[in-house]
Amino acid sequence: MKKPATGRVLLSSAITLCVFSSMSFASSHREAPFIAGSPKVDGTDFYMFRSYEQNRDDFVTLIANYQPLQDAYGGPNYFTMDPNALYEIHIDNDGDAVEDLTFQFRFNNQYGQANIPGVVTNGEVDTGAGGVQVPLAAVGGGSNTTPGALNVVENYTVSVVTGDRRSGSAQPITAAGGNTSTFTKPVDNMGEKTIPDYAGYAQQFTYNIDVPGCNATGAKLFVGQRREGFVVNLGEVFDQISLNPLGARNSRSNTIGDKNVTSLALELPVECLTNGSDPVIGAWTTASKPQGRVLNPSPAGPTDNDMGKGPAVESGAWTQVSRLGNPLVNEVVIGITDKDKFNASEPKDDVENFGSYVLYPTLPALVEVLFGVPAPAPEGGRADLLAVFVTGVTTGPNDTPADFKFTAPANLTTPGEMLRLNTAIDPVIPGSQGYSDLGFLGCDLAGFPNGRRVTDDVVDIALTVAEGALLGENNLQTCDLSGDSPAVANGGAVVNDGALPDNSDYSVSFPYLATPIPGSPNESAATAVSVSSNL
Repeated sequence: MKKPATGRVLLSSAITLCVFSSMSFASSHREAPFIAGSPKVDGTDFYMFRSYEQNRDDFVTLIANYQPLQDAYGGPNYFTMDPNALYEIHIDNDGDAVEDLTFQFRFNNQYGQANIPGVVTNGEVDTGAGGVQVPLAAVGGGSNTTPGALNVVENYTVSVVTGDRRSGSAQPITAAGGNTSTFTKPVDNMGEKTIPDYAGYAQQFTYNIDVPGCNATGAKLFVGQRREGFVVNLGEVFDQISLNPLGARNSRSNTIGDKNVTSLALELPVECLTNGSDPVIGAWTTASKPQGRVLNPSPAGPTDNDMGKGPAVESGAWTQVSRLGNPLVNEVVIGITDKDKFNASEPKDDVENFGSYVLYPTLPALVEVLFGVPAPAPEGGRADLLAVFVTGVTTGPNDTPADFKFTAPANLTTPGEMLRLNTAIDPVIPGSQGYSDLGFLGCDLAGFPNGRRVTDDVVDIALTVAEGALLGENNLQTCDLSGDSPAVANGGAVVNDGALPDNSDYSVSFPYLATPIPGSPNESAATAVSVSSNL
């Protein structure tokens, strides 16, 4: 691990920039009025970290999650992606808050695909009056890793754009060897009867890929349903923080522990994401929809969308409707009248659009009213939050090249809210020596806010920072980087929500989030017969 030069984690001198920051204590679920009604394009979590799978530490994993709070039993349509949407992951590798690389995902959903000889043809069953369409997404039970005959198939493509996301040079990502640029998303985990071995089934859809402009090999791609990895006591947090945030840090209630999510995951060589001279990169995910939408009063079915016969016809320029870098920026910091505006914005415009929300945040003031914990109020505002979430963190008071730029770009020209990762810092495997789910507050510099691993407890980290950990206020835990190795500076408290990540709930290999919860257990045939005989 690269070691900082001197001192505690201090602030960038860019306080005068006065840009947007995050004090998140949860993730990005239903965070704005418009997006709450459009779950297919609602970005819920964004992760970026040095891969900690064995022999994969020269790679960076990027995971953009969409469609929040999925109940496993959510049939019959489950959680297909929107074929009329553009999902993107953006990389800024030169500090100007503008994308240098963009990975674009597009989906094509096909219906009426089930074929079982003598039973189903093109999704139709002969009931005596000709073929009649089956109403289910899968027909018949599976065996081993194969689901029943699928009646809905989701294919997708991924392109990499160099430069501006709309006017830059776009090239398709292909399966290794260049034989195809079309990939398939595994169907959601309907239940153990339809898909007895979902983990094995989904593994078939992890692709080795070739990325244009990237000479290194070994990149991977996966798109599909995963178990929700974010941990939060959601109900009590939003009920006026109806918990004891300064109590013992132990797991009492992970409200969303029984939910699934849809992940867009890439694992790419470090050298293909940096600019060659600066190890720090910034990233965020967005979703966009066409500007125009006309509802069809006489739809012919979803397969006819391209011919203007579907339920809706969408066309026009792409319009961004969702944005996510650091977790829960929009929910907790942005004022309610600006939430949709934030989702449509780009990091380069944060100073102008959202500067009024940064240096004098409302969350610490609310905590002070509710719990009597003094709200930090340094002269000039909360420059500590500015550094952690916007400009990046350095360890020196003068911000000179000799200082350790923990998450700060070497040449920051335009600050903006995004997740930042110093790719020169070695990964730390969850559960191993030096690991802490508190990230840099636990002196694990491979964790949040240096990127974000799936196991990082960003709720507790962000709450503790918001309440003054880096300022030395309220006797909160922080990290001393002045010695030969990082060490927890004191035995101070950790502001927490009563929900802790459990490393056993995650994978230690790509795509790191666990197998999704099944829609139902597999009841035996004998049980089914017994039930039917009593009807």
